[in-house]
Amino acid sequence: MKAESAQGYLDDLVGWASARLIGDEVLLAHLSGEDSDFVRFNHASVRQAGSVSQRSISIDLIDGQRHAEGSVSLTGVVDTDHHRVAALMSDLREQRAVLPEDPYLLYSTGVEASERVVDGEAPTSADAVDAVVSGAGASDLVGIYAAGQSFRGFASSFGQRNWFAAGSFNLDWSLHLHADKATKNAYAGLVWDADALAAKLAWSRRELEVLGREPRTLAPGGYRAFLSPAALREIMDMLAWGGFSLRSHRTKQTPLLRMITEDAELHPSVTIAEDIAGGVAPDFQAAGFTRPGTVSLIAGGRFAGHLVSPRSAQEYGVDTNGADDHEFPTAIAMAPGSLPTDDVLAQLGTGLYIGNLWYLNFSDRSACRATGMTRFGTFWVEDGEIVAPIEVLRFDDTAFHLLGDRLVGLTDTAETILDSSTYEQRSTESLRLPGALVEEMTFTL
Repeated sequence: MKAESAQGYLDDLVGWASARLIGDEVLLAHLSGEDSDFVRFNHASVRQAGSVSQRSISIDLIDGQRHAEGSVSLTGVVDTDHHRVAALMSDLREQRAVLPEDPYLLYSTGVEASERVVDGEAPTSADAVDAVVSGAGASDLVGIYAAGQSFRGFASSFGQRNWFAAGSFNLDWSLHLHADKATKNAYAGLVWDADALAAKLAWSRRELEVLGREPRTLAPGGYRAFLSPAALREIMDMLAWGGFSLRSHRTKQTPLLRMITEDAELHPSVTIAEDIAGGVAPDFQAAGFTRPGTVSLIAGGRFAGHLVSPRSAQEYGVDTNGADDHEFPTAIAMAPGSLPTDDVLAQLGTGLYIGNLWYLNFSDRSACRATGMTRFGTFWVEDGEIVAPIEVLRFDDTAFHLLGDRLVGLTDTAETILDSSTYEQRSTESLRLPGALVEEMTFTL
C-alpha cells in the first residue's frame, strides 16, 4: 500500500467495518503510518541504512457508555486486513461486555472532513549522507538520520474523515573526543538547508576542540548562564508535564500551581503556544475532535489557556480543544525575543554556556522546581570567549526564576526541534524554541 493510497484505503476499510456493526454500535478508527529512511553513522561513516514502511489501525468500538480499544497492523492486502479487523472487532466486543460504563467517554459525532498535507523538502538519503560525512571531516561523528513521510487518519461510522501527512527530516549526532567527552547537536525540520547544517557541524567541531582542553571544576552556587534551545527544551518538557493540562490544574497537580493560587507570572517576554499549524502533528485526535491552529498557553508571562482533552471536557463541563488524553503539548512554540543569536557569547560575558541538560525531574513539583545535570557541550565563558569545558554540574532551580525574574532575554531566532524518538514509529512531536540568557542559575553540586 503506497502512502498516497492509504487515505482511500482507510475510507474503504472503515466503510466495510461499519457495515458490520451490531445494533447501536459506534466505530472510531485512527490510522498511523510512515514511510521513512534511516541511516546510522559511526566514525562519520554509514554503518547501517534501511527503510521502514508501516501502517496500523486503532479501533474504539462503542456501545452506549461502554467501549473497548485495540489495534492491528495493516498489510495492504484487502482480504487479510478485513480478516484482521473483523477478528479485532470480535475481541473488542468480548472485552466490552465485562467493562463498566465510562462516565467521561466523549467522541465526535460529526461528519466533517478535513485534509492537511505538509510537504517537506528533504534531500535524497544519499545527498544527506554526503553532506553529513563531508561536514564531519575527520571527527568521530556518531548519530542517526531519519527522513520521510508520517501520516495519520481518522474515520468513524458516522462518516467523518480526517487526514494529515507531513514530510520531515531529523539528524541527531554527537562528535566524540574520547571516553565520555563528546558534544551533541541536531538539525531537523521540513526544508533542508545545506548551509544551516554546515554551520551546526562547524559549531560542533569548535566545541570538540574546546573539549580537548583541561576541564574546569566549579563550586556550587549561582552562575550567569546561557541555555541553548536544546537545553531549554528540557526545561520546557518539565513545564509541559502537567503545566498546561486542564486536569492537572483542576486537581492542583500542575507545576504551574503558583500561577493559579498566587497569580505568579513568568517574564513578560515569555509567550508560549501549542502551534499545531506550525508543527508536524495532526490537526485532529483519536476521538475525532479537531485541533485549532494555535492555542495560547502563556501570553506575556501570564497563564493564558489550557489543553483540554475530550475526557476532561466531559468531566469538567467545558469545551475540548482537541488535546490528547494526556494533555501534553505536541507542537509547542515559544516566541523569540530580542537578544541577537549571533552575539550570545558576548551577551553572556562571563558564565556558563549550556548546550544540553539531562536526567531532569521535579525536586518540588508544586513550585515548578526541577533538578538535573549538565551534559554535552557545557563550557566556561570569559569575556565572551569559550575558554574551557566544565566538569558535570547538578542544577536545582525553578522556572519562575529561569523564565521569570532572572531571565535577561531570549534570542531573536527560534530553532525547530523535532522529537527524535522512533519507538514503534517516528514521533510527530515538535518544539520551536529560542535560547535563553539567565542572570543566575543555581547549581548544588
